[in-house]
Amino acid sequence: MASAFPLAGRTAIVTGASRGIGRAIALHLASLGANLVISYSSSSSEAELVAAEINASSTPSQPRAVTVRANISIAADCKALFDHAEKAFDKMPHIIVNNAGTLDSTYPTIEATLESEWDNTFNVNAKGTFLCCQEAAKRLVRGGGGRIINFSSSLVGLNLPRYGAYIASKAAVEGFTRVLAKELKGTGITANCVAPGPIATELFFAGKSEEDVKRVVDMCPMGRLGETKDVAPVVGFLATDAAEWVNGQVVRVNGGTV
Repeated sequence: MASAFPLAGRTAIVTGASRGIGRAIALHLASLGANLVISYSSSSSEAELVAAEINASSTPSQPRAVTVRANISIAADCKALFDHAEKAFDKMPHIIVNNAGTLDSTYPTIEATLESEWDNTFNVNAKGTFLCCQEAAKRLVRGGGGRIINFSSSLVGLNLPRYGAYIASKAAVEGFTRVLAKELKGTGITANCVAPGPIATELFFAGKSEEDVKRVVDMCPMGRLGETKDVAPVVGFLATDAAEWVNGQVVRVNGGTV
């Protein structure tokens, strides 16, 4: 019989966990028994609310969630993130979910994309994930239960105009995740990507008109936008021992859009 808390005693780091998909993932992993490190870049009050919601079911002397501010585009911050996780829960973490991401809400064509915006997109989406993966490869628990879960996007399969920098950055993540899974041979650590389709979050709605949203909905066979609750359980599965045989994969969660 499967345990109701398959992640009990394990520590999970979730980047970009103060809101949206990251918040839902943090809460879901906590419901599976994990201790959580809520990583954020700017939304400190929202991150604290996520931690408070998780800690409401724990004792004051043994909180199950802590918050850490980190710029994942800086190697020293990624190292400090793992240091904090080890210190907070007195053990090496098992899981990292690299959810933090950015998108230019002006949706420029490739021709009109500013070099600075291209660099920013890659710094967060690709470099940030890469740096966290480097640290994870060195410091996640080995021998079983180690999980690297990166975030791509189903836009990589759609190739929609005006998402050039974003799609390119996420395609890079998919590529090096597959390589990483093979390089971690013998460690018991798996590396996979989750690639959501359109999800009803602040990031998705930014810069879109009602007509834009309707066009996106019409593309989905399920006839609706995805919700954060559609994504979090997929991440939860990949984080558990039940997903040990899923490795080096890109799991598209999009209702059939791609």
